[in-house]
Amino acid sequence: MKSTILERYPRTEDGLYIIDINAGKVSDLYNDFDKLAPYVRKELDQDLADYLADSASELEQEPFTIRFNLSIPPDDVTKTRISTSINSYFLYLKTVEMRELARNMRTSLIFFVIGLAILFLAVWVNQQLTENATVTAKVFAEGLTVAAWVAMWNGLAIFLVNWAPYSRKIKLYERIAVAQVLFTATPATGTVVESQQ
Repeated sequence: MKSTILERYPRTEDGLYIIDINAGKVSDLYNDFDKLAPYVRKELDQDLADYLADSASELEQEPFTIRFNLSIPPDDVTKTRISTSINSYFLYLKTVEMRELARNMRTSLIFFVIGLAILFLAVWVNQQLTENATVTAKVFAEGLTVAAWVAMWNGLAIFLVNWAPYSRKIKLYERIAVAQVLFTATPATGTVVESQQ
């Protein structure tokens, strides 16, 4: 199955898989709403960002490079800006995911600590109960115990369920951010000219 997926991607001479991007001009790579922003701060076109993330995810741990084939070839300065903007954008996405992961971990910890506190209270209440305690008191004590375990389990579940997806995205965005970027152009002669940045 994995080999079938990998066959969809061409490879460089040194064995790197290539994620190919075909576009007319440089501006096609970016969102239209921030036209005045420099390339380093521009947001990538959402379809492009999603395509890069999906492709890199398919390649799993395989090394890859990103190759842009532009009808209008960019100059060296623009190539550097594009490479830098891809690096900056995916490092930004990585930071967002790390912030969300930290927020989830705080929520998880809060639930766990609250559950632990309720559990201590439940143990103390149960120790105070005598054989002559009322049904209401016993139900309250049992309720505290159940509430404690629910809160602790909820905190643990948040950590176990959410940690792995955030971790995967963080590693994925980091891999895209540091990927080598190549550029090709198809001049009027039809010859493909490749350059590296």
